[in-house]
Amino acid sequence: MTELISRAAEDFAAAHTTPFAGALAAASEWTRDNTPWPGMMAGVPEARLLEALIVISGARLVLELGTFTGVGALAMAAALPADGHVVTLERDSDNAAVARRHIAASEHADRIELIEGDARETLPHLPGPFDVVWIDAWKADYPRYLDLVLPKLAPRGIIVADNLFRDGATLPPATTDDGTRGMLEFARRIQDDERLHNVLLTVGDGLLLAWPAPQ
Repeated sequence: MTELISRAAEDFAAAHTTPFAGALAAASEWTRDNTPWPGMMAGVPEARLLEALIVISGARLVLELGTFTGVGALAMAAALPADGHVVTLERDSDNAAVARRHIAASEHADRIELIEGDARETLPHLPGPFDVVWIDAWKADYPRYLDLVLPKLAPRGIIVADNLFRDGATLPPATTDDGTRGMLEFARRIQDDERLHNVLLTVGDGLLLAWPAPQ
């Protein structure tokens, strides 16, 4: 693993970011204690950035690709207005079962719809338009997710994609595994798409934000 941000900077940022509480904290703690890869869940900085984007934009319909244990969905649901809705897609049935338990324990459970199945198959049937799209799923499929998401993005919507650094694997000299190639292609296509503006943030493992370019 490549240390992209110093531990001191990460600790300082964590100390100055609103921590998780309630059902969200419980889901996060369960994930850290009971899963082999707790880093797959949305961390506090990522979750609070998503919250800020939802609040600032007035988003009402959110799409998440990759539920995992439900932490991201819970964080975003809490930021939505009472009539807001999160649609979250999860391929792994075990993860989906865990996420459903965490969602059921939340006061915002009625704002979350979990759809089990491959996002490449389930996403085309969703109507949209989505105000915020959070992508944190199978890395090799990121370019395909982009194809499916763009037609369903609201005119003032935003895409937020996680793991653009892949612990340094995408940085020169990049590795050649399928996941890294998918991430590099995803980043290249967004950068080259004149319909979009974008910014890659050094938050967590690299967050890429993309939104329709002003007309």
